[in-house]
Amino acid sequence: MLDKQNKIQSEEKAVLVGLVHKEQTETQMNEYLAELQFLALTAGATTVKTFMQKLPRPDSKTFVGKGKLQEIKEYVLARGVTLVIFDDELTGSQIGNITDEIGVKTIDRSDLILDIFASRAKTAQAKVQVELAQYQYILPRLKGMWKHLERQGGGIGSRGPGETEIETDRRIVKDKIALLRKRLEEIDKQAMTQRKERGEYIRVALVGYTNVGKSTIMNLLSKSEVFAENKLFATLDTTTRKVVYEQTPFLLSDTVGFIRKLPHHLVESFKSTLDEVREADCLLHVVDISHPGYEDQMGVVNKTLQEIGAFDKPVITIFNKMDLYESTVFDEWLDDEVKKEMLTQLEARWQQETNNSAIFISALERKNIDGLRNTILSRVKKLYEERYPYLTKFY
Repeated sequence: MLDKQNKIQSEEKAVLVGLVHKEQTETQMNEYLAELQFLALTAGATTVKTFMQKLPRPDSKTFVGKGKLQEIKEYVLARGVTLVIFDDELTGSQIGNITDEIGVKTIDRSDLILDIFASRAKTAQAKVQVELAQYQYILPRLKGMWKHLERQGGGIGSRGPGETEIETDRRIVKDKIALLRKRLEEIDKQAMTQRKERGEYIRVALVGYTNVGKSTIMNLLSKSEVFAENKLFATLDTTTRKVVYEQTPFLLSDTVGFIRKLPHHLVESFKSTLDEVREADCLLHVVDISHPGYEDQMGVVNKTLQEIGAFDKPVITIFNKMDLYESTVFDEWLDDEVKKEMLTQLEARWQQETNNSAIFISALERKNIDGLRNTILSRVKKLYEERYPYLTKFY
């Protein structure tokens, strides 16, 4: 089991480090670091500074160059910083080398995301999934991470499985991974049985980038109380509710949010949770249209759907947070006709790109929620008609 004693006693001060290279532009890096800052905040850390460097490729020993590492070290020592977070994945030797040089705990984006998942996991399934991903993350980094683990002393990135040298032995970690996989298989069988017991209802699943408002929409559509919070990964466990619109029942599921650079092992260990997405008859792709990089976020979601084999399903694209979009994009001096024309052009573009399967709403202000319900009802009825052409029981 995860060591529950390593709780954050107080908010940590962190610096963030990103690298601009041939595969990451400066504009992209700024956006990634802004997201990394939100991740750090979600984990309980305050970001006091960000560092960025341009290199053709990451340094094999310290990821950034020696001069930049010295700059980071001087700032960390002068400001009492307790945590350094790199946006890209580090090797075990890089973690060890950087920690030796800087003298404070060093983690990467994957480690940070795993830490957040560890703190959010509530059910037995989620806890096993996260623990499995943590061990898989640690396994190739054992040699370099031992000094890192030795120095941690609790806090972000330390909700890992074990702190003694014998517990980080490669053979023991492999044995633990095997045991966790077996336990997860047992839990998956139970979950599969539960899904089969739901009968032949049409199944609809909410998907989207993290923090786009899926849980809020789930609450509005199903009139239930699903935990919703303005933090990343507020929902880890899939929640399913039976919904009935005009005597037409269907099952609606809320799922874990996606994010760029999601650790591969986390996707792998959460595949059983994502079965709700794979087995759904229709997906509701929720998009935060107020986010400046919302199109990139849509791309991340679509790529993840491809990875889990769920990209070919019928999709209704829900552009959420239209209230924030309008307040951000529209200047005060714009007259109503111009605003209306801009919105018309926006909607026309996305209706064309989604084959008339887009809808624009504000879940917070409950704008166009009836329109969303009608859109879902129409799609669900059509799916029932296709599945049961000779029955009228469901529709």
